[in-house]
Amino acid sequence: MNLYTKLFVVFITICLFSSCQERQLKLRSISGERLPIDNSIKAADSLEQFILPYRNRVNQVLDSTLAYAPYPITKSDGKLNTTAGNLMADIVFEQANPIFQKRTGNQIDFVVLNHGGIRSVISPGAVTARTAYEIMPFENQIAVTQLDGQSVRALVRFLIRSGRAHPISGMEILLDADNTLQYVHVQGRPFNENRKYYVATSDYLVKGGDDMGFFKDADTTFLLDYKIRNAMIDYFKKVDTLQPVVDNRFRKVNRWTDVNL
Repeated sequence: MNLYTKLFVVFITICLFSSCQERQLKLRSISGERLPIDNSIKAADSLEQFILPYRNRVNQVLDSTLAYAPYPITKSDGKLNTTAGNLMADIVFEQANPIFQKRTGNQIDFVVLNHGGIRSVISPGAVTARTAYEIMPFENQIAVTQLDGQSVRALVRFLIRSGRAHPISGMEILLDADNTLQYVHVQGRPFNENRKYYVATSDYLVKGGDDMGFFKDADTTFLLDYKIRNAMIDYFKKVDTLQPVVDNRFRKVNRWTDVNL
């Protein structure tokens, strides 16, 4: 091997070694472009034809009449309880209690939901599955917690202080003109702070949503794997007409007898 050949071999070796070295990559710049998705984008006919049968079937299921509403059902037609809130809380109680009883042997004592969770009005006329999706667009499922007397006391105080008509069912609260608590009844019986109560609510509230921190002190929580929206749809299927009213479950009267919780 002559000198030139040796030099050539050394040169090739150095080049190969250099090419095997790990290179440090550095970000020099970032650029972006806004791509609006609007009516200016033309639909692909082939894709539209593929989706069309599925879209038609979904719309058919969502828009099939399940029940009837003779008047508007809203969350703003009462100060302390409303037609929409009462309906939703009663639905959760009626649909969840048999499931909870079958799984645990216990009964739900009362229901507490949140006023802000109701996202739409039920308009007069046909009530459909789409109605349930409009009212409850979230994936919240029903949870049942076991609360002691002190936690239920905190729950009632929260309801009084909130100034909002949070949906309740199975519980009756009476205030006087000064918002002083007169009494609390659960399932028609006076509240007993020495016992524990099973409270149905949503998994969102169990985690402290809507400032309902009293649920964090729950002794036990049962997730029913049953969405509130699905409970509504199941209820709509078995009734003919929705007729919730603003009633006496949470009310204020002009009398002064002060009965503390």
